[in-house]
Amino acid sequence: MPRLTGKTALVTGAARGIGAAIAHAFADEGAEVIVTDIDAATGQITATAIGATFAPLDVASEADWHAIAKQFPTLDVVVNNAGITGFEGAVDSTPPRHDPENAQLADWRSVHAVNLDGTFLGCRYAIRAMRAKGHGSIINISSRSGLVGIPMAAAYASSKAAVRNHTKTVALYCAGQGLNIRCNSIHPAAIMTPMWEPMLGNGPDRNDRAAAMVADTPMQRFGQPEEVAAIAVLLASDEAAYMTGAELTVDGGILAGSAATPAN
Repeated sequence: MPRLTGKTALVTGAARGIGAAIAHAFADEGAEVIVTDIDAATGQITATAIGATFAPLDVASEADWHAIAKQFPTLDVVVNNAGITGFEGAVDSTPPRHDPENAQLADWRSVHAVNLDGTFLGCRYAIRAMRAKGHGSIINISSRSGLVGIPMAAAYASSKAAVRNHTKTVALYCAGQGLNIRCNSIHPAAIMTPMWEPMLGNGPDRNDRAAAMVADTPMQRFGQPEEVAAIAVLLASDEAAYMTGAELTVDGGILAGSAATPAN
């Protein structure tokens, strides 16, 4: 029997990348999936492809979460995946500075609004949507950057570190409430998603660029969205019934040693 049969799961930022891979994997495992994203056109395409429901959602908007709660008052699984780096849209222009000395407060806040506020609002919604049943699984997508310092992406690293910590807080809160609502985090490193395309380009040196970007990864390659999705399926399933407050890295071994250096 598929591992998620009978479960209803909502995935944020599911139009593309890791979110879309998780939505696909959940549907393949028998879940009724709700695809959410700020990109309605692409989100609807993803939902249609897997027989899921699409709902527009800006995770940084409390009003949008209230609308989701009215539309989907009960759930079994919530994946808080939506996130930004702060460098989006900077392909043809100078990207904003995100180092601790030069970052602008507005840029810092915009990253935290999506990555951290969005996760807080998603967890709050999930607890309320799962309380009636008394059980469920909340999966927060953090990052390798939430476990180490990233000098040139301070806001991103800070927000993902906060997601890691909030995951543990939610796990303890739910257990203290007598609820069998588990909350765990996944920490991907270099996963081949559209986010990397501007840096890789389509030129003859694409493969060389890709190799350079994972040179300090022991497995010497990018991870695939499906490899993150497989961990999400485990955490969403009843197989992980005794896991809460845990953090799982999907990083090709980079955090197993001292490969992460200040320069990188």
